Amino acid sequence: MNTPAHHRTAARRVAVVLAASTSALALTACGTTGVVGSGSSASWKKGDGVSVGLLLPDRSTARFEKADYPLFKKEVASLTHGKGKVLYANAGASTTTQSRQFQQMVHEKADVIVVDPVDAGAIAPDVQKAEGAGIPVIAYDRLAQGPIDAYVSHDNELVGQVQGRAILQALGPKAGHSEIVMMNGDPADPNTAQFKEGALGELQGEIRIAKQYDTAKWSPAVARANMKDAIRSIGVHNIAAVYSANDGMAGAVIDQLKKAGATEMPPVTGQDANLDAVQRIVSGEQYMTVYKSFLDEADGAAQMAVAKAQGKDIQFDALTRDTVDSPTTKKIPALLLPVVALTKANIKSTVVADGVYSVAEICTPKYEASCAEIGLK
Repeated sequence: MNTPAHHRTAARRVAVVLAASTSALALTACGTTGVVGSGSSASWKKGDGVSVGLLLPDRSTARFEKADYPLFKKEVASLTHGKGKVLYANAGASTTTQSRQFQQMVHEKADVIVVDPVDAGAIAPDVQKAEGAGIPVIAYDRLAQGPIDAYVSHDNELVGQVQGRAILQALGPKAGHSEIVMMNGDPADPNTAQFKEGALGELQGEIRIAKQYDTAKWSPAVARANMKDAIRSIGVHNIAAVYSANDGMAGAVIDQLKKAGATEMPPVTGQDANLDAVQRIVSGEQYMTVYKSFLDEADGAAQMAVAKAQGKDIQFDALTRDTVDSPTTKKIPALLLPVVALTKANIKSTVVADGVYSVAEICTPKYEASCAEIGLK
């Protein structure tokens, strides 16, 4: 696992890396499409008519259908002058379904496959089959096992650090005498361990973690049941804060706290900046979420995929100047992107400014008064 310092260095490189990639792609548009290589070597590769497979893991995480897929598709179209084809499938949180979808893309001879695995280990045999068929595989958002060619994601350890710091800042001097609940993500998702490690690095020794849970398939229903158990064990009024690894679980946690009679909501963290989470932050029910630019991640993955499919090594290398290790593969070329803690104070300068949501989408009649209180209009 990479160190936090390594991740921070990677984040600082992003702007330079993306600029380098953009310049390289611009050169291609000037007339060198099809001729690639470095130094004295060059060979003819596919032009704009590439087929790119995109496999996303579930629909319960709102960003995948609302943001990642359409942004990825748009960028592929832009890079291929509208001639590139995106083969898309969502696994609905089923490893079996994703395996079948993956094998279908191999059967259809996709030029490259981008996969966000439901289960990082379970997907490895399919990645192996793709390699045997000569199809490159890029892991997206979650690091897949097997012989993948590249990885694009955000700084996952930093995500946990940001969440942990938010809890300590919210509690202030009370932190040392407080009990919190940790609602971690799916243990089959390799990002979960990184989120957890980052959070524990901030929280351990500063606060008492009274109960800690893993959440199969990031299921809000599982998180709700676990929160019910935590409340029964600790007492609803004794829970000072809840570390929730993502927004879907945060919503379930908050619902369960309300059901148990919480009169004042403790600080609850999240991740993904789902619309309902942003609205909960506006109303004061959720303390914060981690905003990860879907645009940067989707665009970076699309650029990597098209460059790999077209054999444009210079552009591909410009995007993947960092490396990560998986349990099966070492030194995987990677693009690691920075993250932002989203609170009431910066909604306008993050998700609104980036065009993820409009003020009208956030400030529906139910939230108009709360929006007015924080100057969101």
